[in-house]
Amino acid sequence: QVGELAWRDYFTEPELQALITKALANNRDLRAAMLRVEQARAAYGISRADRVPAVGLGLDSQRTRMPGDLNFTGRPIVSSQHQLGVGLTSWEIDLWGRVRNMNEAALQTYLASADGQRATTLMLVAQVADGWLSVRELDHRIQLADQALATRTEARRRFARRVEVGSSSKLDFVQVELLWQQASALVTQLQLQRSTQLHALGLLVGEPGLSLAPATQPLSALAPLPPVAPGLPSQLLENRPDIVAAERQLQAANARVGAARAMFFPRIALTTMAGTASADLDGLFASGSRAWTFAPSVSLPIFDGGRRQANLELAQVQREQALNEYQQAIESAFRDVADALAAGQSLQEQLQTLRATEDTLTERARLAGRRYEAGAARYFEVLDAERDLLATQQQVVQAEHALLTARLRLYAALGGGSRTLAPLPLPLQKSEE
Repeated sequence: QVGELAWRDYFTEPELQALITKALANNRDLRAAMLRVEQARAAYGISRADRVPAVGLGLDSQRTRMPGDLNFTGRPIVSSQHQLGVGLTSWEIDLWGRVRNMNEAALQTYLASADGQRATTLMLVAQVADGWLSVRELDHRIQLADQALATRTEARRRFARRVEVGSSSKLDFVQVELLWQQASALVTQLQLQRSTQLHALGLLVGEPGLSLAPATQPLSALAPLPPVAPGLPSQLLENRPDIVAAERQLQAANARVGAARAMFFPRIALTTMAGTASADLDGLFASGSRAWTFAPSVSLPIFDGGRRQANLELAQVQREQALNEYQQAIESAFRDVADALAAGQSLQEQLQTLRATEDTLTERARLAGRRYEAGAARYFEVLDAERDLLATQQQVVQAEHALLTARLRLYAALGGGSRTLAPLPLPLQKSEE
C-alpha cells in the first residue's frame, strides 16, 4: 500500500535522501509541529490525572494562646494540636462523565496533533523532493543551452571570418549573431532560476548556504519515480494524516459536547483523611489517637446567567465546525488524487509527443546542415532548425519534470509513507488500547 511505502523506498536517489534527512532534522515548521505534539501530550497527561484521586500525606502542627477574657477560666490558655494523616483532596466522583469526556477530548486532541505532525512531515518531504527536481531540471536545461551556445559561438566565429574575407554576406552573420545572443540570454536566465531555486531548497533543508554540483544525467535517469496506483477510497481515508487528524478533532469536539451536558448535573466531590491526632507530638502514635474525616460534597448551580447553556451551545457549534472541516479534508484529498491522476496521464501523452517532435527536429537540423554544406540552402535554414530544436529540447525537459512532479504529488496525495512517519510514544499507544 502507498501509505506504507516509506519515502526512502520511493525516493531512491542518495543525494535526495540526504537532503530530506537534513530537512527532517532542521526544518522550523516541522519543529513547531513536534512542539505542538508535546504540548498536547502534556495537556492530555494533566487531564488524565483528573480521573484518579489525588492522595496526599500531611503533617499539621498548631500551638495557640487564648487570652483569659476569651475563655471561661479567666486565665490565658496555651494549647497544642498535632495531626498526621493520609487523605484524598476533593476528588470528583464522575457519575455523569464530565471528567471522562474531557479526558477523551484531550486524548483525541493529542492524537490529532500527532497526525498533524505526520502531515507536516509528509508535506516537507514532498516539498524537498519537488525543489530538488526543479534544480535538476534546470541543470539539464542549462546543459542543453550551453551545448547550443558553444555550437553557435563557433558558428559566430566562422561567419565573422567569412565576412572579413568576403565569402559570406553581412545578413548571414547578423542571423548567426542573433541566434548566439538568444542562447546566451537563455543560459543566463536559467542560471538565475537555478540560483533562486537552490536558495529556496536551502531554506527547506535548514541550510541557507546549500550548494549542489550540477547534474549531468537527465531527470528520467536521475530520479525514476515510479507511478503509484490510487487504491481504494477507504485506503485513502486511512493513509492521509490530515484526514485522520480532522477525524480526531471531530471526536474531541464530540467529547466536549458530552462534558458540557454533564455540567447540568450535580457535581459530587469527596474529601477524606485518616491518621492520628494528639495534643502532644509524642502522643501521635499512642493508643486512642486515631482520627479520620469523611467530607462528601454535592453542588449544583441554580442560577448562572445561562453560562452552562451557552457553553453547551458553543460545544455543539464547535462540533459542527469540526464535522465540516472533516468533510472538507475528505473532499480535498479526493480532489488532489483526481488532479494528480489526470495530470499524470495528460503529461505522459504530452511527453511522448514532445519526444517524437524532438526526434523529427533533430533529423530536420541534420538535413538542413547537409543541404547547406551542399550549397542547396542558405544558412538561415540551419539556424531556424537549430532554434526550433533547442526550444523543443527545453520543453521536453520541462515536461519530464512536470510528469515527475505529478507522480510526486500523487504519492503525497495518497498519504505515501504516512504510516512510517513519526510514530507515537509506545506508553501512550498502550494506554489508548
